[in-house]
Amino acid sequence: MTGTNRSRPGLDQALAAVRAGDTLVVPKLDRLARSVPDARDIGDTLVDRGIRLSLGGSIYDPADPMSKMFFNMLAVFAEFEADLLKMRTREGMAIARSKGRLKGKQPKLSVRQQAELVRMHASGEYSIADLMEVFTVGRATVYRVLDRVKAQQSA
Repeated sequence: MTGTNRSRPGLDQALAAVRAGDTLVVPKLDRLARSVPDARDIGDTLVDRGIRLSLGGSIYDPADPMSKMFFNMLAVFAEFEADLLKMRTREGMAIARSKGRLKGKQPKLSVRQQAELVRMHASGEYSIADLMEVFTVGRATVYRVLDRVKAQQSA
């Protein structure tokens, strides 16, 4: 799961497992949250529940102005790093796409196999399950091919 998604199973389990008086140890703030609002929300929730937060060996104390400032600075840098990563990924994908290297997931069936699947289905002799077995693909692939051909014929 991506770090930018707040509903991550590991995070949810960790937050559910800690109780009042416990300390949640996080090596770096960007492992906990990738945005300032998320970090503040998680930090405030932990404090409200009586749970201490250890960031890289330092205990976050919301009553201490220096600790609060340090926490917020870490959150700003975590969000900045996440945004840089997104930007670089998009740029890399755009370059790869322009060079013809990023084509997405290739179809499981060749054009010829798709045509044969459609022909066999149109004959009425083969059920969807039969076509799945003959072409060793899933039900969704069979329906996708049939839907694609239907769309092309109606256009």
